[in-house]
Order: sequence, then structure tokens, then C-alpha cells
Amino acid sequence: MKILLVRVSSLGDVLHNLPIVADILRHHPQARVDWVVEEGYVGLVALNPHVRKVIPFALRRWKKGLGNPAVRAELRAFFRDLRAEQYDYVFDTQGLIKTGIVMAAARVRPGGQKVGLANGTEDSGYEGISRIFHTRSIPVAPRTHAVARGRQVVAAALGYALDTPPDFGLPAPPALHDGSQRPAWMPDEPYAVFFHGTARDAKKWPAADWIALGRALAPLPVLLPWGSAREKDEAQQLAAALPNATVLPQLPLMQAVALARGAALAVGVDTGLTHIAAAFLTPTVEIYVDSPRWKTEGNWSERIVNLGDCGAPPAAAEVIAAARRLLGQT
Repeated sequence: MKILLVRVSSLGDVLHNLPIVADILRHHPQARVDWVVEEGYVGLVALNPHVRKVIPFALRRWKKGLGNPAVRAELRAFFRDLRAEQYDYVFDTQGLIKTGIVMAAARVRPGGQKVGLANGTEDSGYEGISRIFHTRSIPVAPRTHAVARGRQVVAAALGYALDTPPDFGLPAPPALHDGSQRPAWMPDEPYAVFFHGTARDAKKWPAADWIALGRALAPLPVLLPWGSAREKDEAQQLAAALPNATVLPQLPLMQAVALARGAALAVGVDTGLTHIAAAFLTPTVEIYVDSPRWKTEGNWSERIVNLGDCGAPPAAAEVIAAARRLLGQT
């Protein structure tokens, strides 16, 4: 059986679809699974050794350069690569016009199916017109967890029950005994990472609470990543109040992934890198401030603690207690 998954973005959503691969192979061990994903997330999908082929998709960049012959050549190469196989199933678990067009362009064998979402969940970016590209549309409950949503669609189409926790298929952190394998920014000793940054201000946890948490964890080193100039300024302000904190250089995605999976503790707001830490089963405290916890909470391991909810952020004392418990300090 040949299967193509179309889930192109965003970081957290691509991550939350990884368990589909393990589900398929648990019930169809000989299946071959390919994946279309935004070029920036190719490295994340490729970490899963059971994805046979990752097909990069770069719509944003292509749209800006359609007058460039090199870009048009890339587009032609993408569609050649996409259509090189005949699939038994093509799954679009994103439900957008752009992913539906990718689904439409993919080839299926006679009798093959193109399957997608019949509806969106609450606050999702689902575009109902994407159903015109389906041969079968699978309904999900309005409040279906981001991990369960894609799993349910594929399970319904392939005829199996979901009876195991999600398996993201991600490798365990390497034993970095050889200093040459360790990035220069990574401490030799155990460390905590604070994923404090997020594009939406309403989702942020107060700086005073991050400082209280960092002081409570001392002398454990605290690493502060950032993804924009504003987040860098915020990290520097936290570090100025925390002698055990270090502001990291700007990290490319796969180094940020290494940061998450190598930590002794990850604490973060509702953002992709926090969810990556949880997927690696890094001891993780997920902080919900202005987004619904039901949608993305890490609910597959006791090594993950979810605190707060939309409009009800957790107090610093709650997060400190959870962090200490995960570190075995209580």
C-alpha cells in the first residue's frame, strides 16, 4: 500500500500529524508512507525513519518569484515528484484550498481514494471548499484534539481502531559523551529551556513569573531561545534577572529541536517548540494563557504537565511545583 500525507504547515500541526505514520504501519506493516510538507519543516518530518519520502512544498516562496525561471522550474519539479507515484490513498489532514490542490494533483491508482476532513474543529483554519478535492470526507467532533484529528481521519479510511497512545516516531536524544557532537551553545550539564516566545502577545506568560520560575530552579542552567528581535529583547530582559540563564544565538529549526529533546526540563507557552519537547517525552510543563488547552495539550505521558487554560493562566507557584516534581525535587 502506498500512502501520501499532505500536511504542509504549521510547525505544531505538522508535529501533531506524525503519529499517523506509526498508526498506519501498526495495522499495515508493509505500507509505504510519503509526505508533502513546507520546505522549512522537512527536517522535522525526516526525523521519523518510517516516512519513506518527504516532498518539499514552498508555496510562499514560489508565489513571490513566479516570474523567475528558476522558481518555475522548481514548481515543475515539485509536480513531477508529486506525480511520480500512484497512491492507494492520499490524505489531506489540513483542509485548505492549497492542500486540496496538492491532493488533486497527486495520482491515485484505479479505485484509490483521496480523503480529507468533512469539517473543521473549533477555531481551526479549515476551508470547506477543500472538500471538492475529496473522494471521501471524514467528519470529526468540533472539539477534537489536534493529534487525534488526523489520526481519526486516517483510521476511519483504513478501517482500524485507535487503541494506543500517539507514537510520534521520533528518535531518543543521543548520548552526547563526545563533546564534538554537542552544539557549542549546549551545556555539558543538565539544563532547562524556557520557550517563552510566541507571536501573539495574549499567549505570553508574564515576565515576572518566568523570573520567579528561573530563580526557583537555580542553580539549574536555563536556556532562553528566541525567534525574532522582539523575543530576543524579552530573553535578554529575563536573563538580566536570572544569573543562571543564558540567551542563546538564533537557532535554525533542527537545532531548536535538539534543544527541546536534550533538555532535562522544558517549560513553554502554547507554541510549536513546547509541543516538540512533549512529543520527545522531555519532562515538559505546557502553559496555557489565551488558547484552549483541549486542543493541543500533551495528554500522552505523565512526563507532561498541562497548566492553565484560555483566559486562566497558571500562577508561578503552580508551574514551579510542577517543574520541581518533573525534576524529582519533591
